[in-house]
Amino acid sequence: MVLLGFILVYGLVCGVQQTEGSISENRHSRDRSQDFESSEDVLEKEFFYPRRSKRAPVDNQQDKCSYTFIVPQQKVTGAICVNSKEPEAMLENRVNKQELELLNVELQKQKRQIETLQQLVEVDGGIVNEVKLLRKESRNMNSRVTQLYMQLLHEIIRKRDNALELAQMENRILNQTSQMQQLTSRYKDLEHKYQHLASLATNQSTLIAMLEEQCQSRPPPRHIPAAQPRSQPPPPSPPLSKPYQQPLLPRINNPISNEIQSDQKSPHVIPTMPTGTHSPSTTDKPSGPFKDCLQALEDGHTASGMYLVKPENANRLMQVWCDQRHDPGGWTVIQRRVDGSVNFFRNWETYKQGFGNIDGEYWLGLENIYWLTNQGNYKLLITLEDWSGRKVFAEYASFRLEPEADFYKLRVGRYHGNAGDSLTWHNGKQFTTLDRDHDVYTGNCAHYQKGGWWYNSCAHSNLNGVWYRGGHYRSRYQDGVYWAEFRGGAYSLKKVVMMIRPNPNTFH
Repeated sequence: MVLLGFILVYGLVCGVQQTEGSISENRHSRDRSQDFESSEDVLEKEFFYPRRSKRAPVDNQQDKCSYTFIVPQQKVTGAICVNSKEPEAMLENRVNKQELELLNVELQKQKRQIETLQQLVEVDGGIVNEVKLLRKESRNMNSRVTQLYMQLLHEIIRKRDNALELAQMENRILNQTSQMQQLTSRYKDLEHKYQHLASLATNQSTLIAMLEEQCQSRPPPRHIPAAQPRSQPPPPSPPLSKPYQQPLLPRINNPISNEIQSDQKSPHVIPTMPTGTHSPSTTDKPSGPFKDCLQALEDGHTASGMYLVKPENANRLMQVWCDQRHDPGGWTVIQRRVDGSVNFFRNWETYKQGFGNIDGEYWLGLENIYWLTNQGNYKLLITLEDWSGRKVFAEYASFRLEPEADFYKLRVGRYHGNAGDSLTWHNGKQFTTLDRDHDVYTGNCAHYQKGGWWYNSCAHSNLNGVWYRGGHYRSRYQDGVYWAEFRGGAYSLKKVVMMIRPNPNTFH
């Protein structure tokens, strides 16, 4: 636009110069043809003496005369009639002046446009500078945003690391708490065993004195084996009356120190009396060994306590707890949970032999349960109690276990009770522990349920799980002592007892 303006100005200047040249030539020619005294005469002649058209000069007309008329000067008082035809020189002069004025006007417009363009260029230059500044600021902002984003990433990573460290610390605390609970449980267990041993020692001393008196007064009873010498005093802690001494850690496999098992090689068969239930009416009755607790009840032993049992066709003696008070009596307790003092997260061999305290929390042992339930038709009774004191029961018309070759597979019959059926789903399933996985789940249910049971995939009942205080518990898995049809899997029951009794009228 600036270049165009300069070109237009240059053209206008050239036109003006040409116009001035033509005007000067016309003046010279007019001066040669006519000689006027002043500019007023020229104007007067132009207005009052119209120009006539000149003819081309002819050589033969030089002789003709010329006439000059002098008109007196008059004052103009009225309208003046002016010849519309101006002299050509004046017309051209006026035209050239008008063109010059137009050119000047156009030139002024061009100058203004040039100034406007210059202002626009200056404004555009400022805008360009502002755009450059904005771009620079944008780059700075992008760099700052990138820095903040990197700081955010570092902060997120740091928080994740802190969360991992916190989780590790929580796991350590949980492990330490679990170890402390195990140690506390062991201490309570040992204290309970000590008290129990002291009580047994007192009872055994009394019983030995009574037996010696009976032996001196009459011949020995017929049911006592001949291999038992009366004159030989029993050891301070007879094996058949030993309380359970199995370590509480779940992975220790020590069948020699099993708490529930009696020494099968011991030749001494000393009858047991329940603690605090001694009476003269029962001292004359035979005290075992019995086939089961029902036989002991039928033999007149109506007090609940520890009895010596020897199943039929089994070359083994076992000490069991007989519940003679629960109607109709004669129940052999095979499992009991009351206070969480015994850890039930054990291995296969421990579950096979049994563990715990016979008058407290204990598991009779898979092998013992097998021999008991395979000497006839037995029914199973499970009593449950929650932390609000509500008691329910589940009874199964038949109950037995398959031998160890079939991994003590569970066989239960028809259900009856008010607790809901949470065991039939486990019917026909093999027993599973942490080191022997026989469930149908892809993993090991004992690992998640923290116990040993006839797991399916995994458990609708878990009576050998972790004993939690208070009922509802928080754990990663459902590993509490629960019966799903009674209070659900997230509720750990307060008391559980599993008992068996002969049932001659069994309908599978």
